[in-house]
Amino acid sequence: MANSTTESIQDRMIKALQTVIDPELGIDLVNLGLIYNVELDDNGKATIQMTLTTMGCPISEVLQQMIKSALMKVEEVTEVEIQLVWYPVWSPDKMSRLAKITLGYH
Repeated sequence: MANSTTESIQDRMIKALQTVIDPELGIDLVNLGLIYNVELDDNGKATIQMTLTTMGCPISEVLQQMIKSALMKVEEVTEVEIQLVWYPVWSPDKMSRLAKITLGYH
């Protein structure tokens, strides 16, 4: 897509991340509210700030590879950096309505 706006690239990056399903919960990382920030620099480097549901839950190599693989499908992305952050602290309030319904939160 030539001359894409930053917003449309970011939208496509978010859509790509929606294909990454948390293996334990069966819901994508975006709807779980685990993705805090998505950026793409002029060199094609995507930087993802994300958290995990609990601090003791180590991000697995498999999940990192799934994120990188999904984002590399976005034409403008040439490299992916995942930054794990713990603030703000994740809580079920960060989940989308769909995720809350699926997991039985009301």
